[in-house]
Amino acid sequence: MQVLIVGGGVIGLLTALELSRTGCRVVVLDQAQHGQAASWAGGGILSPLYPWRYLPAVNRLANLAPMLYSTLAIELLEATGIDIEINRSGMLILDTEDQRDALAWSLDQPQEPPELLERPQLLQINPRLNPKFERGLWCKHVANIRNPHLVKALVKHLDRQPNVNLVRHTRAQQFECQGDQVCAVIDQHGQRWYADQMVIASGAWSGQLAELMGLQLPVQPIKGQMILFKAAARWLPSMIMHRGVYLIPRMDGHILCGSTLENVGFDTRIDDQARQHLYQQAIELAPALAGLSIKDQWAGVRPAAPNGVPYIGRAPQFRNLWVNAGHFRNGIVLAPASARLLREQLLGERPSLPINPYQFSEHLQLQRQQPLPLA
Repeated sequence: MQVLIVGGGVIGLLTALELSRTGCRVVVLDQAQHGQAASWAGGGILSPLYPWRYLPAVNRLANLAPMLYSTLAIELLEATGIDIEINRSGMLILDTEDQRDALAWSLDQPQEPPELLERPQLLQINPRLNPKFERGLWCKHVANIRNPHLVKALVKHLDRQPNVNLVRHTRAQQFECQGDQVCAVIDQHGQRWYADQMVIASGAWSGQLAELMGLQLPVQPIKGQMILFKAAARWLPSMIMHRGVYLIPRMDGHILCGSTLENVGFDTRIDDQARQHLYQQAIELAPALAGLSIKDQWAGVRPAAPNGVPYIGRAPQFRNLWVNAGHFRNGIVLAPASARLLREQLLGERPSLPINPYQFSEHLQLQRQQPLPLA
């Protein structure tokens, strides 16, 4: 079977990996370089930021991430020599308004529940924490990965597969159809790309591609800016989050602070206002960061779908068009399970999770029920 995937971010790349393992021939088109948009720009936290605020469909995908990434990390290291650096640092969540909701939610989850700790215990876990915080949730099993390493390893691994073709700087501009069958994708040069099955996995651009087919896929771009500090290795012992802003320590001492939420379309320019806002938020969480300089700043656009639940399944009206998009701030954590669920549906396998919450028809109902959780 020949499968064409439009979009080479972490969702498209992992979908390609899942399909290639079954013997499918896979082509992945990307309008730039694979893995260089939101997949590169994000923080790589292996959990939704506030999982109790999301619908169960999001957490079902997220709960599979620790197992799937542990296996994937070994595969990628052996195949490419690139370590995606799973850092099991844990996370302190300092928001107080919904701690009761968080603890109640955690009772039904498979992992060990978070602990509600007072200031002395918080400072034992992370001495860099601002002592003004009186209590917080300690989620000790939450990890992060070095997502630039992840996409670099995936590209290197897939480039070596004889049944995978990663095509760069190729933008889908038109779909050629006969009845309910998509026959080809036409790129900006007029070249036709034929396949038995087509997958839209273009992140924030997925809605635009769906419009070419006359489909309404309400995925909108939400810009996020990040800043980067550099300290000594293990300088920050754990992740910290408060009011949607987080600090993420890397193993080599890099510390990410993010992120903004800006509804400005596909604009990825950085600005001083966001830089100063994030810097102030960072030193409020860990005052000693004031002694470090900002090493970098960047921006990406996230694919936001209503309710935060991604679309994973067959598109209506077409027999061979599939969608894997709309993961918003949770693209990295949801990617492995999303790719597996898409593969299972496309190949007619038994799904590992109930598929209804991720289908188009279900989304049309959800849009009328609950707003997008921007935190």
